[in-house]
Amino acid sequence: MSAPAPTVPTASGAGSRPIPRPVAVAVLLLIAVALGANHVAARLAFDHGANVATAVVLRSLGTAVAIGLLLRATGVPMRLPPPTARRAIVVGLGVATQSLCLYSAVARLPVALALLVFNTFPLLLALITWRIDGQRPDARVLIAMLIALVGLTLALDVPGRLAGARAAGQPLPMAGVAFAFAAAVAFSTALFLTTRWLGGVDGRVRTLWTMGVVLTVAVVVGGSTIGFALPVDATGWLGLGLLTVLYGAAITGVFVLLPRLGAVNNAALLNFEPIAAMALGWLVLDQRMAPVQVAGALIVVVAIVMLSTGRR
Repeated sequence: MSAPAPTVPTASGAGSRPIPRPVAVAVLLLIAVALGANHVAARLAFDHGANVATAVVLRSLGTAVAIGLLLRATGVPMRLPPPTARRAIVVGLGVATQSLCLYSAVARLPVALALLVFNTFPLLLALITWRIDGQRPDARVLIAMLIALVGLTLALDVPGRLAGARAAGQPLPMAGVAFAFAAAVAFSTALFLTTRWLGGVDGRVRTLWTMGVVLTVAVVVGGSTIGFALPVDATGWLGLGLLTVLYGAAITGVFVLLPRLGAVNNAALLNFEPIAAMALGWLVLDQRMAPVQVAGALIVVVAIVMLSTGRR
């Protein structure tokens, strides 16, 4: 007699109750702040000996172990039926592609420009959903997305950085732009497929499978290319530990919350991440902000207010 097929771990009863809009917005903004703080912690780790491959491996491993222990403690099954497991692997490959492409973009471009190109992912998600599912995005949401991109352009001082590169005779590496855009496409596709394929799976199980795939890819790519490098002092280890905790909490929140809220109308709230990273860089790393950057940050806040209010 064959063994019964594994059941799909569905969301708990709390997941079926609607989340109040103000609470959802507040949690998504906290997720964006955690992602921004993760970048600051990563800078500490990189400045003190760690490299990108090590950071991706440890943050994925730490998240997977923590979620696995939580699932075991709560009795939630971690296995998925083969068709669902294959879909979870595809989503994980999308997130792994996003991580590798974004880091490749940062290696070739000013970080600000790479983040700006990557943060087109909410608009791409809206277009993908519209094209495939026929779910037309709300006009207010599209306008807010475009306003947010304008604000990010100013906040990240992209015009000034491009002018400085031209003055120095440095051409814009189009390969870097292509990597950043590929990261945006990969992440928007992963969010779309998560909602479409894995909406009924417990969000913690989604995160576990995704991080397992990202970990595997990072080990293979890191081991076959740049190798791994550990921090050389306590400050580097602190940065590495913080980025693991912050990223793990944030990415779990993304995969648990966005499918319940509707990714199309809410993913753009994560555009607050570069603003949070900029503010934390000013507070923690003593990085200065020009007045135009502050104005750009305020424009992004206006876009977030537009996304947070209005008829739903």
